[in-house]
Amino acid sequence: MNTSRIVGIVALAIGVVLLIFAQQATQAPVEELSNTLTGRYTDETMWYLVAGVAAAVGGVALLIFGRR
Repeated sequence: MNTSRIVGIVALAIGVVLLIFAQQATQAPVEELSNTLTGRYTDETMWYLVAGVAAAVGGVALLIFGRR
């Protein structure tokens, strides 16, 4: 297994963990109140979502398109 595939697996795992944290954060009572009043999530939750998606997509891309 080469280095790019290992980095891809690690990035995918980190992305999944960040997305789990983001999903749990969206269910918090304060977050639901903020979303109800403002129509959007807090900045911290948005960073979890954005970073999680970016890491997961990057990890999958490295797994698929990494050195063969």
